[in-house]
Amino acid sequence: MTAVDDRPQTRDHAQMSLDVFEHLAAEAERAEEGLRFEFLGGKLGVQPMPDGLHGEVIAWLQDVCMQLKPSRLYTGMGLKVETYRNGRAIPDGVLAPRGYFLDAGDWAEPGGVLMTVEVTSYDRDTTQRDRVDKPRAYAEAGVPVFVLVDRDAGQVIAHSKPSNGCYRDVHAVVFGEPITLPEPVGLTLDTQELLQLVKSARS
Repeated sequence: MTAVDDRPQTRDHAQMSLDVFEHLAAEAERAEEGLRFEFLGGKLGVQPMPDGLHGEVIAWLQDVCMQLKPSRLYTGMGLKVETYRNGRAIPDGVLAPRGYFLDAGDWAEPGGVLMTVEVTSYDRDTTQRDRVDKPRAYAEAGVPVFVLVDRDAGQVIAHSKPSNGCYRDVHAVVFGEPITLPEPVGLTLDTQELLQLVKSARS
């Protein structure tokens, strides 16, 4: 999500109303394929186009999460986030029961979501977006587990126990080490394959 306006915003001084954002987001998606808007902290942003490694990381996670049937890891699905569901985000991955998004429209309620996933991008906004805004937004929405694959730091970071707008439990491992994702996910990721993907992309 590339920020359109770098000035700090508050919910009381948002760039636009939620209704205006949703209208713009729908029009943008119709006008140009792949153009997706997000709305976090009262700011309009554009979701960045994923590169090849980003796509491979998500594909790896989808394969791993197949063992969690009947849930699946969805991509490209919009969620209502933040306090009072005033934000709109498009996580890189959403673990939810199969069929969860059938009647959701463009933006689904987060109540049945088990986990959200973000993979950092190589752009100037990734620190604010993926390491600050998204964890806060998902915690405020009560998403039980948030996983950040931080390519710059070479880490997988599991966030859990959302409370008062933040995750109380944060556990990180470097690429190549296993990490157990807390309940309700309850899955151990062997990130050795992730390490190999990163090495292959650099070679």
